[in-house]
Amino acid sequence: MAAARRGRAGDPRAGFRRDAGEPGPAVPQGLIRAARKSGQLNLAGRDLSEVPANVWRINLDIPEEAHQNLSFGAADRWWEQTDLTKLILASNKLQCLSEDVRLLPALTVLDVHDNQLTSIPSAIGFLENLQKLNVSHNKLKNIPEELTQLRHLKSLLLQHNELSHLPDGFGQLISLEELDLSNNQLATIPSSFASLTSLVRLNLAHNQLRNLPAEISAMKSLKQLDCTKNQLETIPSELASMASLEQLYLRKNKLQYLPEFPSCKLLKELHVGENQIEVLSAEHLKHLNSLCVLELRDNKLKSLPDEITLLQGLERLDLTNNDISSLPCALGNLPQLKLLALEGNPLRTIRRDMLQKGTQELLKYLRSKIQDDITSPNEASPVTAMTLPSESRINIHAITTLKVLEYSEKQAAVIPDEIFNAVGSNSITTVNFSKNQLNEIPKRIVELKESVCDVNLGFNKLSSISLESCVLHKLTHLDIRNNFLTSLPEEMEALIRLQIINLCFNRFKILPNVLYRIPTLETILLSNNQVGSIDPLQIRKMDKLGTLDLKNNDLLQVPPELGNCVNLRTLLLEGNPFRTPRAAILAKGTAAVLEYLRSRIPT
Repeated sequence: MAAARRGRAGDPRAGFRRDAGEPGPAVPQGLIRAARKSGQLNLAGRDLSEVPANVWRINLDIPEEAHQNLSFGAADRWWEQTDLTKLILASNKLQCLSEDVRLLPALTVLDVHDNQLTSIPSAIGFLENLQKLNVSHNKLKNIPEELTQLRHLKSLLLQHNELSHLPDGFGQLISLEELDLSNNQLATIPSSFASLTSLVRLNLAHNQLRNLPAEISAMKSLKQLDCTKNQLETIPSELASMASLEQLYLRKNKLQYLPEFPSCKLLKELHVGENQIEVLSAEHLKHLNSLCVLELRDNKLKSLPDEITLLQGLERLDLTNNDISSLPCALGNLPQLKLLALEGNPLRTIRRDMLQKGTQELLKYLRSKIQDDITSPNEASPVTAMTLPSESRINIHAITTLKVLEYSEKQAAVIPDEIFNAVGSNSITTVNFSKNQLNEIPKRIVELKESVCDVNLGFNKLSSISLESCVLHKLTHLDIRNNFLTSLPEEMEALIRLQIINLCFNRFKILPNVLYRIPTLETILLSNNQVGSIDPLQIRKMDKLGTLDLKNNDLLQVPPELGNCVNLRTLLLEGNPFRTPRAAILAKGTAAVLEYLRSRIPT
């Protein structure tokens, strides 16, 4: 007997064996003991066809070692065990989960992805603390109504199953922030989705949806919506009111036209490739001020509107495999464009070898065509431009159609009156007087106060901001980078719609106090100045401020209270002389920096 015991003790597989009559594969006692201490148990990839009973009862059964005559050290006191909060059963061969799952009410994470589950036990409703449930890559055909009782659930992953419908009570998952239903067989979405107001990411790709419920627009927190590869023929107009939306994927559907997006001011990526879209109009583009990626490949577009130049932040434009025969030359003026894909279009005005030279050469060529159009002696109609004494031109098309008043890169010390005279009764929304030699803001800019919302005075010689600019009450974007500014007038607090201000490369020594009193500000760019201090208590009151760029300033210390400014999604502090946080912390990103700062707040 002693020899037999020694044999078992020396066998490294002994803990994995099961005794005759035991209902399932055993779990090593070492893992069970460790789980009692840590509250976490990982049984992924163990070829389990069922979950051993002692796993479900881990918080109830008295451990085996308690029956033995052993003396326990402080680290092994089983009666001080931690309730199981995290259970990972992924990549096994499970076909069902026991109703005994109810015996683990403290679970916050349950991961059973990549098994062969055909159902979820109704007892799932007892896991009232559950925050993350991953049941993806299984064979589920339905979801129990009890799952909708999980009020604290934040992440629900159900992709790659066989779901054809969802419970009507889905809207009761009020804490849900992430929901992945991709690669199922869903034909409809419950209207109760309207109640998922905390949802940030929703993936409905690769289903059989023919339409989206208008109620989806009630998801006021939604940033990412993926409806790739469905059977959508239209998009509800209500979708256009989703103000938080940043990424929208509608690829591989049956869309014949795009909706307008009047409220989607934050939309950064719009993917609508592989549809049947024939027209892209100015109405589609004029509100998409934040767009960085526009993907329209494999559609039926015949032309691009000149208003494409309104997308000043556009970095990628994919027009591959359309029916476009010519491009607006103004496309060359998009300042951020890094990728322009045009393959598979019957372009007649651009030589093939030019297309093969890459995006930057193509944009350069388009800009040169603009210049050719301006200086061509055979220009047919004087209606599109008028000659000034200085031989410069006013772009009437830009004023009347694009609502843009531009007089940039002229090295001018003043803006000629003829420029303002040309505006007439047109409503100007964008002014660009950048890259000149201006010492002061033109007084006549006041004439545009009823309509102008975007003003660019960057790269001039401004040493102060005149009061004229403070009456532009519709201003949302002000760019005054690369000037000689040291302060801003207190009267700027009248700019009650200002969202973005760019003050980089000036001479500020503090964050201008007036900015703290503009509650609409979402982005403050203040890099490459001489800022030595900031007021974290005032910044915390700016509840819409998401981006604060303070790179390359003179901050000797970062106030720990800045960590309480949890609305900040982007905080840039590199290039300052402070010693903490160290570069390694900064490199981890904004969330890590804020957490570090909070940990330094004196208690």
